[in-house]
Amino acid sequence: MKPKKLTLVVPAYNEQDAIPLFYEEALRVEGELPGVEVEYLFIDDGSRDQTMEVLRQLHAQDPRVHYVSFSRNFGKEAAIYAGLENAKGDYVAILDADLQDPPSLLPEMLHAIQEEGYDCVGSRRVTRKGEPPIRSFFARMFYRIMNKISSADIVDGARDFQLMNRKVVNAILSMGEYNRFSKGIFGWVGFRKKWLEYENIERAAGETKWSFWKLFVYALDGIVAFSTTPLVIASVMGMLFCMVAFIAIIFIIVRTLIFGDPTSGWPSMVCIIMFIAGIQLLCMGILGQYLAKTYLETKRRPLYLVEETDCDEADDASAS
Repeated sequence: MKPKKLTLVVPAYNEQDAIPLFYEEALRVEGELPGVEVEYLFIDDGSRDQTMEVLRQLHAQDPRVHYVSFSRNFGKEAAIYAGLENAKGDYVAILDADLQDPPSLLPEMLHAIQEEGYDCVGSRRVTRKGEPPIRSFFARMFYRIMNKISSADIVDGARDFQLMNRKVVNAILSMGEYNRFSKGIFGWVGFRKKWLEYENIERAAGETKWSFWKLFVYALDGIVAFSTTPLVIASVMGMLFCMVAFIAIIFIIVRTLIFGDPTSGWPSMVCIIMFIAGIQLLCMGILGQYLAKTYLETKRRPLYLVEETDCDEADDASAS
């Protein structure tokens, strides 16, 4: 009986120093994965260092190493999708090249799918050691908010580090939306899922590509992608201020009829106008976010463009 194949999808952006360390660690873990053939699929997300040269060298010494190189930096979400789209394995795992997603968890993940009947095994950090406190605080708040306003099951501390069977991979690929938020997609598709917990691990090499601003924008994308609650909030705020304005008009009319029309109080009036104008701009911004996402979806642009890949060669070799 032909053994099943496990594809390790590894998005990489400027990871020339981390990739050799990852490959060495993954080779060590291979011995603990009996009964499966392991292949490596690196997604070069438009790196500007020597990442592609490192991948070519790995491919030359190990034909199980494959790569897809983007024409520019399209972002990690596009890299994850490209990896799932080009993965040929019966099981597919997504790992970061910096070893913050420990390959040592793969044997336990594979056992949960093969022996315990799970369709997918996810990982979550139980600590955020090494992160700035302000960043950790906002991360925890994001997960709390998402779980209250979204139907997707997003666990606090969840990583993109997942191992899934082909059924789950196909379900994720069927969601061909342009504005992708993988953590939400993983939770939305459902299926039987097990979570493994581990403590935060520092990067093996290189520097993080996620600044606070990028994480903030990513969080907004996730909220817009998996919840319409902000639109509901905007509508409720609009109705609330209409009611307040109507009551205020009645009050002013009654006060004018009883006490006359004093001209004092214009500073407070200006403050009220500016406050309500700010609320209006906020609501317009919320609407603009959803309109912008709709606009990008209707363009139907590809999620990524490939500059170089060896996957076509691998397909031809397997076909022959």
